[in-house]
Amino acid sequence: MGAPLAKGLSIVIFLLSKVSCDRNLHFCGTWRHGAYPLSLNFNISLGCGQIGVAANESSLTVHGQIAAQCRRSGVYVLNHRGLNKDGVTDFCLYWEPLQDQLKLQVGKRNLTLCWPSATPNSCCTYMSYTSNAPEAVYGIANGRLEGDVITRKTLTAYKFIGTEVKCATFCPDWTHGHAQVNMADRTPGEPLCTLSSEVELKDDFNGVNIDSSSVEGVTPESATTIHLPPALKQAAKNNSKVVYTFFKNNSMFQEDLKEVKVLDSVVEISIENEVIQNLPEPIRIGFHHDVIPKTRSRTCVSWDTRKDPMKVKWLKEGCRTQQKGAKHTECLCDHLTYFTVLVQLEPRPVRHLVALTAITCLGCAVSFISGIALIVFLCRRRRTKDPATPIHLGLAVSLTFLHLLFFFTGILANAGGQDLCVLVGAGLHYALLSAFSWMGIEVFHTFWLVYVVFRPAPNICVWNLLGFVLPAVPVIILAGVGDIYGLREVVPSEDQENPFKMCWMKLNPTALLAHHLTNTTVLAMLVSAGLVMLMLVYREIRNRDEWRNNRVAFLSIWGLSCLFGTTWGLAFFDFGPFSDFFLFLSCILNSFQGFLLMLRFFMLDWMRKHAVRMKESPAKVCRLPASQSTMSQEPLEPLCPTS
Repeated sequence: MGAPLAKGLSIVIFLLSKVSCDRNLHFCGTWRHGAYPLSLNFNISLGCGQIGVAANESSLTVHGQIAAQCRRSGVYVLNHRGLNKDGVTDFCLYWEPLQDQLKLQVGKRNLTLCWPSATPNSCCTYMSYTSNAPEAVYGIANGRLEGDVITRKTLTAYKFIGTEVKCATFCPDWTHGHAQVNMADRTPGEPLCTLSSEVELKDDFNGVNIDSSSVEGVTPESATTIHLPPALKQAAKNNSKVVYTFFKNNSMFQEDLKEVKVLDSVVEISIENEVIQNLPEPIRIGFHHDVIPKTRSRTCVSWDTRKDPMKVKWLKEGCRTQQKGAKHTECLCDHLTYFTVLVQLEPRPVRHLVALTAITCLGCAVSFISGIALIVFLCRRRRTKDPATPIHLGLAVSLTFLHLLFFFTGILANAGGQDLCVLVGAGLHYALLSAFSWMGIEVFHTFWLVYVVFRPAPNICVWNLLGFVLPAVPVIILAGVGDIYGLREVVPSEDQENPFKMCWMKLNPTALLAHHLTNTTVLAMLVSAGLVMLMLVYREIRNRDEWRNNRVAFLSIWGLSCLFGTTWGLAFFDFGPFSDFFLFLSCILNSFQGFLLMLRFFMLDWMRKHAVRMKESPAKVCRLPASQSTMSQEPLEPLCPTS
């Protein structure tokens, strides 16, 4: 009996020492609940008593006397999004006494129960676990404190008693209204003290510049700066003091979205009991930060706690972004609240989007007109019984349809919105896959004519099935899955507040997976096969007399590159120092692809007719293997199998 008793006592002592040593509170558990609807009940009051977390079949409750400045209560409806449908949802409760901030993470949602503020005079800290709640079917299981398991049983509630201490205990240089600590090189174990002060708006107020360089260890080059304009005096009618607070290294400002990251520095500017907005002269906030690559967009944002007080929701309305270099961003905002810079992780902004859009629109318009002319030309040539002509015609039709939809995708996105974009996006995806399919057929047909002996090529019905019917199968499947096609915003790096709208595949994980499985995979296979076929054809014709004609050689290379789809491979070179060059080259070649194909066929036809008229010089007819010599070919086509 002595050994088990000593062991149990040691566990209790360890847990109590663990809780009493930690300045903040980090409690996690598993909420076992029933079916929906579910709700969050919270009631936070001033003082330093105890804080409790309770749960039952339908609600999760957080209540207690813990805050220095925050007094909030209410009921928040938890919808099914982000929660486990099996009746088991993980949650974590975070309490940061030095910022008087209480945050709850339920499933994938971050909810703010007490907003962050400046370091208060008194801190409620050193939480001690003191709960004797009964077990139940519904409640909190696997209770963990700072990662250490308290109990794996399902209890109805957990309670923690706080100890009130002076915040100066953690921030030795802290004085009333001002905390001087090293925020630049703070490690995770150091106190999260903040720098807060106030500015009095006197009658002769003409603006003021503020920075955090007075904080120990922060140099002027890395300081966060604020410029309060004179217009703030006229806007502040009932108060004469502006309070500003500098926050540093605070992950609790991070919102739910994973594709963006909050900058380390966050600034709060406020006037007590007043709402300041629509200032005629903006407030300027300068953030100095680590180097942000050009491939990552940055946007000045603000958190309006009135619109959705439970969630951290950064909005770009009311703020303009000025990039002063890779390590400096200035925000110009016309209101007062919390401010920071959001760094976009994925997708990255598109460089030179305006120029690329202009090139694409012009290229698609020219290619569409050229495609119509090429279709008419190839329809007339069908009487020659050339087996390659129907394949060329299929490619021309698919490319013409692709260029038509791509030209109007921006217009339709702005006019029709989300509903129309579902249909247009699916059509654009089908046209792209159909064009890739016909380019692959061109590659296969060329290989068949050159290397397959004593066997006729497949019937044109087979080609139509592969080129027009097969691409519709994945599009129909993805449309049935849903949430794949719709409105897509492409963010330009030059003007991130005015994204370009188009109808295409969305940016959610399911749509991105579908994009890589269909477009990226098919494109990689097409480009690889096209490059191999180019090398094989070159090996076959490099010793022919007509290859010595530079014009014919050039015509063959870029003509076959368009036919075989190898120009689309330039999209894989969008990295490194030459990324802009390859980006523009890919845009030009692919948007003008219809025009280049028309030019190729028209030039070949002109060369054939010109050779016929040259009676004094016999036409040079390319030589084919004996098995293919009976097939109709163009007299001056430099690469007979692809005529």
